Amino acid sequence: TALLTLAQVEGVAEALDAGTAAVVSVFAGRIADTGVDPVPLMRASRDLLKDKPEAKLLWASVREILNILQADESGTQIVTVPHPILRKALKMWGQDLTELSLDTVKMFANDASAAGYQL
Repeated sequence: TALLTLAQVEGVAEALDAGTAAVVSVFAGRIADTGVDPVPLMRASRDLLKDKPEAKLLWASVREILNILQADESGTQIVTVPHPILRKALKMWGQDLTELSLDTVKMFANDASAAGYQL
């Protein structure tokens, strides 16, 4: 757990027997927090584990809904999603962006009116 580099994943992959069940937990969200795109590392990690069929790659530290899609697209088998992100995903996933834009403008107008601002 708490893996952040490809070298760390490589070390874990080398230490595992092919038949050993394991969850290889890469903290992709923390990687992204440093300004580094975690997707290439997750794809490379998946490739390192391809000969370890019982080893599952886990995308840990989801920070936003997009990370769920990135985890899937990178071939990650497990993703941990905090409840607030899951709730947000259930509400926002697949929303029409035109409608969302209009709702956002209405929200801004209501906030401005409540604050006493006038146009």
